[in-house]
Amino acid sequence: MCSVHYDHSLAAMSGSDIMAHSLSLEQKTAFAFVGMLLVFLGLLIVRCFRILLDPYSSMPSSSWGDGLEGLEKGAFEYALT
Repeated sequence: MCSVHYDHSLAAMSGSDIMAHSLSLEQKTAFAFVGMLLVFLGLLIVRCFRILLDPYSSMPSSSWGDGLEGLEKGAFEYALT
């Protein structure tokens, strides 16, 4: 006694009826914005996984103390006073 009702209205639509139900400008803009956010999220995920797999490649080879002249590394506190 279980009756299943299917909506055949989309299957019975002609081409002109489908064009009448197209997306509005606001919906198209929202879909484009969501699409751009998904692409941005994908790029961030790829970048994060690359950093997790090889964390030392993103670090610079020189340190901040290389540019100190006449001072030992770690002795910069004395130069500020």
